[in-house]
Amino acid sequence: MRDALVAAAFRLFLERGYEQTTVDDIVALAGVGRRSFFRYFPSKEDVVFPDHERCLADMTAFLAASGKEHEPVRRVCDAARLVLLMYAENPSFSVQRYRLTKQVPGLRAYELSVVWRYERALAEYLRGRFTGRPDGTLHADVIAAAVVAAHNNALRSWLRSAGQGDASTTVDHALGYVQSAFGAPPTASASSTSTATTATTATTATTAGPAFPSLPMPPTGNMPDDVVVVVSRRGAPLWRVVQEIETTLGRD
Repeated sequence: MRDALVAAAFRLFLERGYEQTTVDDIVALAGVGRRSFFRYFPSKEDVVFPDHERCLADMTAFLAASGKEHEPVRRVCDAARLVLLMYAENPSFSVQRYRLTKQVPGLRAYELSVVWRYERALAEYLRGRFTGRPDGTLHADVIAAAVVAAHNNALRSWLRSAGQGDASTTVDHALGYVQSAFGAPPTASASSTSTATTATTATTATTAGPAFPSLPMPPTGNMPDDVVVVVSRRGAPLWRVVQEIETTLGRD
């Protein structure tokens, strides 16, 4: 029933357009009643993103099952890969949804709110792992945002190519930047020539986790000439702020 409603909805969206399609149109094509539709989807927007609630639940469970032996940055990168797997399960549907979302501002805003929920789940996990560290909350939020940005950059590149190529390779490459910037290096056995100071430093780094390095500023000659300033009211949802920024920059 659920899959039939999604299939009917997207068929009509492609034929008539999203705004011109009503819930009544969808249930008529699917051969079910309105109650059946709203049993599965609270709104018409939700039928466009039928799998995100399940994916968010899977991500939350994955993070909750983490132990102290899991390096936190690598763990949130692995959690983000669950989202990629969801998209890769049905490339043609994912590409159709991407194209539809680009055409309908309301769906774009809805998608941003979903992205914010993923980011919040990652940040909450990292906050728990970084409790007691200087600026632990700040680092957690920054890393969560970096993971989402890297993942989505690679995912959208794959979607723009109509789902061609290996999405996992593209996303792994993007998340590699996050891991190298914020994650703890792999543990290696100290060589026989290592000094006591080096051994102590390595042990401390492994125990304490990532040292949160300061990223270098780009050379002055490569700095952009323009500056974008976005003014938003206090309490505005994050997806609205991001939408204003992306609209200003003219990004997909």
